[in-house]
Amino acid sequence: MKPQDVFILLKIIALKNDNWQQIPLAQSLKMSQSEVSQSVARSKYAGLLDDSGKRVMRQVLMDFLQYGLPVVFPAKPGAVVRGIPTAHSAPPLNKEINSSEDYVWPFARGNVRGHGITPLYDTVPQAVIEDEQLHALLALTDALRVGKAREKNVAVRELKSRIC
Repeated sequence: MKPQDVFILLKIIALKNDNWQQIPLAQSLKMSQSEVSQSVARSKYAGLLDDSGKRVMRQVLMDFLQYGLPVVFPAKPGAVVRGIPTAHSAPPLNKEINSSEDYVWPFARGNVRGHGITPLYDTVPQAVIEDEQLHALLALTDALRVGKAREKNVAVRELKSRIC
C-alpha cells in the first residue's frame, strides 16, 4: 500500500457512485491516470476493492483506517504554517472538539495558520478545495494519524457513519 491508495479509496467513497472512471477520478485528485490505475491494482490485491476494481470493500477499509493507518502512515505535527484545516481543526470534528492548536495541510492559498500535517498525498490540499465530502473524510483520517484517544474515538465513530 501507498498513502495515495487511501486518498483514492476515500475519493471513491465520496463519489457515492460505483460507476466511476479513472481519468475523471485522476483529474479530480490532481494526479495521473497511471497512478490511479496502479493504486486500483494494489487495492484489489489487498482486498480493499472488489474484483471489478470499482466498489470499495467498506468494512475492510474501515478496519484498516482504524487499526492500521496510524501505524503504517503516522504523522507528527510540524511547524506553524499557512494551510487548510485538517484533523480536529476541520469539520466535522471542529464542532465537537475545541483546541487552542490548529492542524493544517500546508498550502500557500490556505486561510488558517496551524501546525503542519503532511498529507497522505501532495495534491490533497488542492483536491479538497473542490470536494467537501473528501475533505471531511481525509480530516477524520488525519485525526486517526495524529489525534489523542478522544479525537481518535470521535473520528472512528464519524468515519463508520460515513463509510460503513
